[in-house]
Amino acid sequence: MSPIPPTRALRLGLAPRTRLAATWTRFDAAQFRIRATAHLRRWGLAYAATLAGALWFHNHYALGLNATHSLPGTLYLIERGALPQRGEHVAFRWAGGGPYPAGVTFIKVLAGQPGDTVTRNGATFIVAGTALGQAKPTSRRGDPLEPGPTGTLPEGRYFVFAPHPDSLDSRYALTGWIAREQFIGRARAIF
Repeated sequence: MSPIPPTRALRLGLAPRTRLAATWTRFDAAQFRIRATAHLRRWGLAYAATLAGALWFHNHYALGLNATHSLPGTLYLIERGALPQRGEHVAFRWAGGGPYPAGVTFIKVLAGQPGDTVTRNGATFIVAGTALGQAKPTSRRGDPLEPGPTGTLPEGRYFVFAPHPDSLDSRYALTGWIAREQFIGRARAIF
């Protein structure tokens, strides 16, 4: 009895293992090697350039997603290692606590730099003479929120802010002042 041809085996609805065996018997290693070599000769440089570009991008940039309404943008290009100026967006690693695990990427506006004075008038935070916003006593979930620290920002510490009233930023003790070591880099809104 001769074996069933592979195309007929598929039509007959044979088990997947039988179909795999039928396909494997048709595989021609020599022909595959010839076609793969020709393909790599034609496209190998493009593959290598794409891989090199992806590695370069990963070393210099990252993408950040703003999952809340605290900032107007949704997708951000993060320039790794670039220190933002006051008023620019900064991407940093969350230290942990509250509703977010440690290491989550946050994007906020850099509002205060080392040497700036942070004061509070009631619930309103004032950084370097500019009133930024009010701290709420409770979160949207009803959890109590403690106001963030006040005083002069020491070397290596920054005040971050977002204009949305529900933004979890330096107005709250949970976030506090951000250490320079937490920075990923400057963030720019793509859309």
